[in-house]
Amino acid sequence: MFKKLNILDEKEKSLRKKSVEATLPISDEYKKIIKQIIDELTYSQIEELAEKYDLRPGMGLAFPQLGINERIIVIVHEVDDGKFDEYVVVNPKIISYSSEMIAAEAGEGCLSVNRDVDGHVKRHARVTIEGYDINGNKIKIRAREELAIAFQHEIDHLDGILFYDRIDKNHRFYGEYELRLI
Repeated sequence: MFKKLNILDEKEKSLRKKSVEATLPISDEYKKIIKQIIDELTYSQIEELAEKYDLRPGMGLAFPQLGINERIIVIVHEVDDGKFDEYVVVNPKIISYSSEMIAAEAGEGCLSVNRDVDGHVKRHARVTIEGYDINGNKIKIRAREELAIAFQHEIDHLDGILFYDRIDKNHRFYGEYELRLI
C-alpha cells in the first residue's frame, strides 16, 4: 500500500540546519523510509501514478526534507522510458568536479518548494561523490549532466542550502549559449 511522504515546506526552519553524519549501518526504520522515498520518487516520474497519488515530479530527496537531520540522500533517475537507476548515499561528499558549469534549462524545482522560482542555478557538469551504501560499504559515483545537478541539489539540502539560494540575483537566466559555462 502506497503512503505519501510528509515532505517539509521551505518555511520549516529545520531545512536550514546543517545535517549530522548518519550512523552506519542504517537502521531498519531508515531502510523502510528509503524504500518509501524510492517508491514515491519513482511513481512521481510515471505520469499515471503521479496523477493517481497526486505527486509532484521529483528526482531526489534528502532526509532533512522529512525532518530527519542526517546526511542521507536518495535519487531516482529515469535513464530510459520507465527504467530507473536508484542511488542511496549515506554521508555523501563531492570529492571532485569539472570546471565546466551547466544549468538545468527549465531551472530547478524542489519538493520542499511549492512554488515556481525563476532562474538558473549554475552547477558543475560532472561530479564524483563518495559515501556509503545502506550497509556501510564505501561507494563512489561519477555523475554527469542532469544526474550531477541532482546530486549537487540534494547534497546542498544536507548543508541547509535551497536551490534558489544559488540563483544569481543580478543574472537570473542564462541564454541558450550560456547554459554551458566554462
